[in-house]
Amino acid sequence: MHRIILWLMAVLITITAAIYQRMTGPTNPKREEISLNDSLYKIRLIRSIGLDERSEIRLSINDSTIKAKVYYKRFRSDDEYQQAPFIFKEYSVDSFIMNRIFGIAREKGLYAALPPQPPAGKIQYYIEFTDKYGIKTLMKESPVIIRYKGGVPAWILTPHILLMFLAMLFSTASGLFAAFKMPVYRKYGTLTLYFLIAGGLVFGPIVQKYAFGEFWTGIPFGWDMTDNKLLIALLFWVSAVIMNRKTEKPFVTITAAVVLLLVYSIPHSLFGSELDYDTGRVIQGYSLFFSIFMSQKNLKLSAA
Repeated sequence: MHRIILWLMAVLITITAAIYQRMTGPTNPKREEISLNDSLYKIRLIRSIGLDERSEIRLSINDSTIKAKVYYKRFRSDDEYQQAPFIFKEYSVDSFIMNRIFGIAREKGLYAALPPQPPAGKIQYYIEFTDKYGIKTLMKESPVIIRYKGGVPAWILTPHILLMFLAMLFSTASGLFAAFKMPVYRKYGTLTLYFLIAGGLVFGPIVQKYAFGEFWTGIPFGWDMTDNKLLIALLFWVSAVIMNRKTEKPFVTITAAVVLLLVYSIPHSLFGSELDYDTGRVIQGYSLFFSIFMSQKNLKLSAA
């Protein structure tokens, strides 16, 4: 098969995997719908807040007759639920893209303030609405979980993302070229390993230190899925590069490429870092595990 076709396939697979990982991650905003005053509203519930951001939940609802409250408490704690009202606010948008391309200079809606948490701290919450028909709750049986994170400088985050994307791209290309027994796959495999080491072992821990206060929470210090899946991918790619040095072993490279693809398919931050409020240590989290087992679609919206 022609090299250009294989590279196009590699790019398509890599972009698809990256989008899938992003859209299915437990920190990606949760989207729900609710009917209020005979109108259907699409609600975007945040699940990640940076310490350099406003600690608020926003509802895109402009009907002033609708009232709302947020009920919240620290995740996996015996705390009692606290409540905070949603208040109509308007903020200016300081973004070149939003200002010039999309023509959005201000954002407005209902905002509820939450108490900021330390890095890796989590809050679970649900929302109560009052419209002309009475009281309705959203996500009461399966509360939404927000994880707080420290701000990561762009000069650290950007190369980390770029290097990890390149690692996935060259891994996929190496696997495809190996499948068609084209010797250049060994060169691409070596580049894959370099990108994984630089993006995952060099910049990755620095990103985590800024975001959650710890360089590494995977084996042997914990079971953080993000760290451990990187470790698994590295082991396969180190083996693939070593075993292909003297003789061609395309099957080993194909296996390593498939493993990295599967690793990228695991939602980012699954079982991620979580602050243990009792000990003050950052440990492995269970936010998605909690959500999966508590989520019941037919109970997410109930009338009180």
